[in-house]
Parts: sequence; structure tokens; C-alpha cells
Amino acid sequence: MSKILLIDDDERHSALLQNYLQRFSITLECAGEANSGLKKLAEDKFDLLLLDVMLPGRDGFDICREVRKKSAIPIIMLTARGDVIDRVSGLELGADDYIAKPFEPRELVARIQTILRRVDVNAGDDRILKFDGIVIDRDARTVTVDDELVELTSMEYELLSMLASNAGKQMSRDKILSELRGIDAAILTRSVDIMISRLRSKLGDPGKPARFIQTVWGRGYLFVGRPAQHA
Repeated sequence: MSKILLIDDDERHSALLQNYLQRFSITLECAGEANSGLKKLAEDKFDLLLLDVMLPGRDGFDICREVRKKSAIPIIMLTARGDVIDRVSGLELGADDYIAKPFEPRELVARIQTILRRVDVNAGDDRILKFDGIVIDRDARTVTVDDELVELTSMEYELLSMLASNAGKQMSRDKILSELRGIDAAILTRSVDIMISRLRSKLGDPGKPARFIQTVWGRGYLFVGRPAQHA
């Protein structure tokens, strides 16, 4: 059974969602404000965080920023406005997905299941991808660059793992979104550029010339790391 934390000040909506998710073997714990939510997150283990943008005192973006300093837990942002700027801001801070309120509970379940399924599948893959300067351990879900561990969010890890698994193959933005998010890729293709930029920064790969991830102008991206010559 999956265990999820929801930080949302709408107690009635939280209770309804809590009951609904039980049908899908998902246990939902709720917190009505930032401090209690962060305390729960620090004291217990959760598979995913649902985070409302509009919260009293501290908004969801601020909480997402703080969580990402310490954890790679998958995060789905809940936004009442659904504006592109909200979506972009969440992705820039390391959120894995977003959904606009009001939403159909079944759609939220589908988003949750897509992310958790992707994490579960890759966690069981014990292959290690080795390239010059970078090692991606798909069993431990770790990435090292020049023998230094690099802290990535779950979405950043999935993006890098997918590109590296398709080394030498051009991946369009739509294809990347479709693979990573399991939803209509046309919603926000710019989010791929945001994720790539953030990933390059963490890998120390400015892209000129590209060490790991190359931009294919007008087409998408290409992993160009050279396979390691030793086992």
C-alpha cells in the first residue's frame, strides 16, 4: 500500500480525497499548513507528496523549495489557477507534476499511479549505466559525476536515466514528456527545457560543447556521453 502526504488547508476536500484514495490502496495523511506538513515529512516515510500552492503563511512553492533541499520525494503540485506560470514555477523548483483544481479524483489517482509505477519499475532495475565521467546506478537510483555523488530529484533522475538509456538517439520534447509524465505531452513542452537546464546545471554540463546532454535544435535532446572503456 502506498503512503502519501497531502499539505492542503481545505480540510473538507482533504477528508473526501482521503476516503477516495483508500479504494486504490493509497493511504493519505493530511496536514493543514506548512509547518505540520514538513514535520510529518521529516518524521515518517512517504512515497509521494501532494502540495497545494495556495496555503496560509507559506505558499506551496516555498515548501517545495525547502523539501527539495533535503529530499527527492516525488511531488505533485495542486494549483487552483492552473496558470502556465504556476506550472513552470513548480517544475523549476523540482516538482514532478501538477494538476489544476478543481480536478477529477480519478485523474489525480492516474497521475499518482503513473509516478509511483515509474519509480517502482526503475527501482528494481539493477543495471548500471557507465559513461566517461558519469555513472548511473539504476538499482540504488544514484548518479555520480567524476566520482562525486550528485543529488537529483526523482524527475531529474528519471529524465537522465531515460536519456542515457537511449544514448545516441534523438529524443523529442513531446516524447520525453510522454515518457516521464504519462499524460498529454502537448500541455507544456517548455517544461522539458526547464528540466534539462536544471539537470545540466547539477551535472556540471553547460552544453557548449555538451559533455552529456546535447541540444538538437528544433528536434529535442541527445545523450552524448561516451561509454566507459572499463567494466
